[in-house]
Amino acid sequence: MNWEFTVLDFIAKHLRTEIGNLFFPFISSLANGGMIWILFSLFLLSQKKTRTIGLAALLSLLFMQLIGNSCIKPLIARERPFIARPEKLTYLLIAPPGEYSFPSGHTFSSFSAATVIALGNKKLGIPALILAAIIGFSRLYLYVHFPTDVIGGMFFGILLGILVWKCFLTYLSKK
Repeated sequence: MNWEFTVLDFIAKHLRTEIGNLFFPFISSLANGGMIWILFSLFLLSQKKTRTIGLAALLSLLFMQLIGNSCIKPLIARERPFIARPEKLTYLLIAPPGEYSFPSGHTFSSFSAATVIALGNKKLGIPALILAAIIGFSRLYLYVHFPTDVIGGMFFGILLGILVWKCFLTYLSKK
């Protein structure tokens, strides 16, 4: 875990800027409760051409909630960086989150929805994956997750997105 604090401290000491201190809390807040992805999925669902993608993305978010926040987080029960090192509370730019740290739910939900979107529509998927990566980085910038929390969220999100998309296509092909 020592290398992870080295990364977090480097970001906090050397990469923070006045603009970043406004930008990253905003970007991170977009993914609170998966809201940006829910809204994007509902938009896709409302368009006949992208309805399948929107429904699959919503399903991936539902499964992410069940698997990530309801199962993995309480099972691992990893404390957040600012709890492990309370002297670093001054690094926080947002209210301290209350849940456990691993995996990053913001990153998990972002990559599960963005992966489904990318598999369904490359043109929409590229910006979705870029936004997911920025959201993941924001969690490090804000000192609320360890790097492995974000890497784990990315891994589980991509895996879940692929599984949901493949299962969804299999289900649709049988209809």
